[in-house]
Amino acid sequence: MRRFTALAAAVAGLASPAFADEAYRAEVRKWREEREARLKADGGWLTLAGLFWLEEGPNRFGTDPAGDIVLPEGSAPAKTGVFELKGDEVTVALQPGASGRIGGQPVSGAAAMRPDTSGSPDVLEMGTLTMNVIKRGDRYGIRLKDKASAVRRGFTGLEWFDIQEEYRVEARWVSHPQPKPVKVPNVLGQTESMPSPGYAEFTLGGKRLRLDGVLEDPHAEQLFFILRDQTSGKETYGAGRFLYADLPKAGKVVLDFNKAYSPPCAFTPYATCPLPPPQNWMPVRVEAGEMAYGKGH
Repeated sequence: MRRFTALAAAVAGLASPAFADEAYRAEVRKWREEREARLKADGGWLTLAGLFWLEEGPNRFGTDPAGDIVLPEGSAPAKTGVFELKGDEVTVALQPGASGRIGGQPVSGAAAMRPDTSGSPDVLEMGTLTMNVIKRGDRYGIRLKDKASAVRRGFTGLEWFDIQEEYRVEARWVSHPQPKPVKVPNVLGQTESMPSPGYAEFTLGGKRLRLDGVLEDPHAEQLFFILRDQTSGKETYGAGRFLYADLPKAGKVVLDFNKAYSPPCAFTPYATCPLPPPQNWMPVRVEAGEMAYGKGH
């Protein structure tokens, strides 16, 4: 009987709110560790070291300060090569003595480079550097990453609000009959349209709130929320934060603000982050998720 009672007590403990709460906290802590690991990875945002908008025609690059695109000192030859923009096509050609790879293959002659908007951008690899083409509006640019960047080497770690289960909200999901275009501004001063399948309605801080969710591509498996709240510019990054959520089920969507995090622009001036649309500015303090980088350091 004692053994049965002990077993029953153990099973009851596993089902208790305290156990469920700790399991949830462990899951969020793991997610946060993975978030920081992605940020610090070889291709992570901390390696972003430059953004250069291309002019029509040849754009010369290398460590020569007189070049159109200046690479970090000592990272490549003075005259490394040329990116050429012709209409909506970009090619790269390397100078004799310079070497690089695209897709694991040595660059030979003029190699075409697909932009990030293709869904499968070509990446030029040269030592610690990588370069790829990005398209924003009608502009094409070169995104430079450096595994040895000063930002990456000096990174001191992320800080977070304490995990609070009340910031894991089950919201009512209101679908649009057809995806509705939502105007999303970015740090470049541009506005792009993103498809929104609907919006989330919920109560937080005693107020009824609404957030428009968007899809980053037609095959997206998560909703993307770009949001701002009353902690923005204080405890959290001024331009707002990002939050992803699984697609709605049975008219509900779970918004876990303990996983809200800062956009790349919080760490580098070379990112092209989207900004919260006005309807996603929340008139409450969301004391959950990632804090502004450098707070407390």
